[in-house]
Amino acid sequence: MMDGVGQKDLRIQSVIAEMAGQFSDIGIETGDLDARWLVEAVSGVGQTQLFLEPEKQLTPVQFEKLQTMIERRKKFEPIAKIIGEKEFYGRGFKVTRDVLDPRPDTETLIDVILKREADNRPLKFLDVGVGSGAIAITLLCERENWQAVASDVSEKALLVAKENSCLLNVDRRLKLVRTSWLQAIAGPFDFIVSNPPYIDRAEIDILARDVKNFDPHLALDGGDDGLEAYRQIAKTSGAVLKPQGRMYLEIGYKQADLVIEIFVQQGFLPAKMSECVTKDLGGNDRVIALVWDR
Repeated sequence: MMDGVGQKDLRIQSVIAEMAGQFSDIGIETGDLDARWLVEAVSGVGQTQLFLEPEKQLTPVQFEKLQTMIERRKKFEPIAKIIGEKEFYGRGFKVTRDVLDPRPDTETLIDVILKREADNRPLKFLDVGVGSGAIAITLLCERENWQAVASDVSEKALLVAKENSCLLNVDRRLKLVRTSWLQAIAGPFDFIVSNPPYIDRAEIDILARDVKNFDPHLALDGGDDGLEAYRQIAKTSGAVLKPQGRMYLEIGYKQADLVIEIFVQQGFLPAKMSECVTKDLGGNDRVIALVWDR
């Protein structure tokens, strides 16, 4: 049972207030918002309806289900992992502990690609390290004439991506391949996109608890310097890109110059030097755009 909220008081507003207090007491800064997400997940009552019907109550079954969710959140499990869904670019994506939760910062990557590939002509692209499928599927949803191949070394991640592609009706335009990096991938592609692991291995243990304890380390660990994935992609991507094919990469906020150097050494050129690096909404370097110089 939830401390401080008795069975006789199942009013949603009261439940939310109690949950928010419990979360705040253990250092969760988004306690009120988290409480509202969890209540909406168990009850189906949206925020607008809650505002219009402040005395609406949970059923005893819903209340009991909520207790399990509360205990999971108290262990700092992310809300998306608890409810099994995360919004990205205006769409809901299934997430599990086998994939990263799509981050708002990654929407910058989508924005850059849609801006640079703006005319909706038929294109074929490769997503390296597809995870939940949020990037590839979003691009296919936004551009009905595009097709994609997406790779991942994790079979469980590919199953999540497959489910998401079916839910969003792009599965016929997306081929999923289990492989490491670009091995066994046949092009040619108009562009490649990737949000690879880019955290220094030594820094994983100091990440926030909701990340280091619940996101797959395979999708976080970028090697001793955080750059190993970029080296792997740079070495092999030219073989599957069309002449003047494009490369779009998400990066860590301190990695822009280092990643550019890795790709220039392999035959890439920064795409319009002044526009090569794009910052996210927080003002941090987030996306690099390059061109295969062949």
